Amino acid sequence: MQTPGSQSSLHRANLERVVRAVRLAGSLTQAEIARATGLSAATVSNIVRELKEGGTVEVTDTSAGGRRARSVSLSGDAGIVIGVDFGHTHLRVAVGNLAHQVLAEDSEPLDVDASWTEGFDRAEALVGRLIAGIGVGRDKVIGVGLGVPGPIDVESGTLGSTAILPGWAGINPRQELSSRLGVPVYVDNDANLGALGELVWGSGRGVKDLAYIKVASGVGSGLVINGQIYRGPGGTAGEIGHITLDESGPVCRCGNRGCLETFTAARYVLPLLQGTHGPELTMDRVVELARGGDPGCRRVITDVGRHIGSGVASLCNLLNPSRVVLGGSLAEAGELVLAPIRESVGRYAIPSAARQLSVLTGSLGGRAEVLGALALVLSEMGDSTLLAENGIGVRAPALMSSVR
Repeated sequence: MQTPGSQSSLHRANLERVVRAVRLAGSLTQAEIARATGLSAATVSNIVRELKEGGTVEVTDTSAGGRRARSVSLSGDAGIVIGVDFGHTHLRVAVGNLAHQVLAEDSEPLDVDASWTEGFDRAEALVGRLIAGIGVGRDKVIGVGLGVPGPIDVESGTLGSTAILPGWAGINPRQELSSRLGVPVYVDNDANLGALGELVWGSGRGVKDLAYIKVASGVGSGLVINGQIYRGPGGTAGEIGHITLDESGPVCRCGNRGCLETFTAARYVLPLLQGTHGPELTMDRVVELARGGDPGCRRVITDVGRHIGSGVASLCNLLNPSRVVLGGSLAEAGELVLAPIRESVGRYAIPSAARQLSVLTGSLGGRAEVLGALALVLSEMGDSTLLAENGIGVRAPALMSSVR
């Protein structure tokens, strides 16, 4: 039995610190582990040796700064994680391992008016097909990340009434999917997961403070502060779409007038062009036409970019992020939308905050949310269970003199 302050409990804590650092980064050299955990190089070396012997980590030769180094990553046999993303018109599932490698991925159309039972039936079936396709049993699944296009009530865990999937309001998606798959499920909204995906795999790599802006049928933002998603006490942080731009503007679905969303979201923007471009016009088609030189579509995208820039300027003044990543179909417009965003930021943001900000399009496209769901599991799962499953750290090793 481990007692607080004993050598065995201290060793166990150091094991978990090393595993957590590697799990969050995907792979690290031993020198990077030492810097991330504050442990000595000798302690890290002994812990990595123990974890390797137990099959928890894999160690490969690499180079860092022109010097030989040893790269440490969690073992591919340590377990797999699953990401599930319910979007406005799609279901997407990805399977990854603890070394941040995506092993399988697929998507299929999902009718926005489909019942939640049908949605979860199809998600369960797609998960089953993907893990069977890579030859992995369900017993290897450690956890699932689930993305939904709407707010999650922090206290009850249920979907809010403003979700894009209206028939799903009031259900508890975490409980539903966990009961089906028999593993822990971690749930977040699509904007937060987009931010996590870009932070780990995409345009947000290398920074600790960023905002991910997703413009689709609504407008949302995922905020990363010091490397962590910031959700706020009620889980509603990042609702940039409801910043007021014009108190006399259109009535928003939230009940206010002139919100940013009413000037940028597809449901408000498309009617401006459908009279001349047809009732079947979509935002993807608007972007395509704009890139081809269509003057009406280019004007609308420029206006949308200006309005988004006003909202981004407010974020800069309040939070001073170092990077803003634009996601959703609008991101495919590239500089057509980025240039007016930067122009508005330069006009309305505090000059010092504007100078430090870079505005980029996301590099993951429609995959950002499902990869963010994988990242959510990797960031939220506990290390104690992982170590116990591999029989690591249950007793103090012989080399206790190196532990601090």
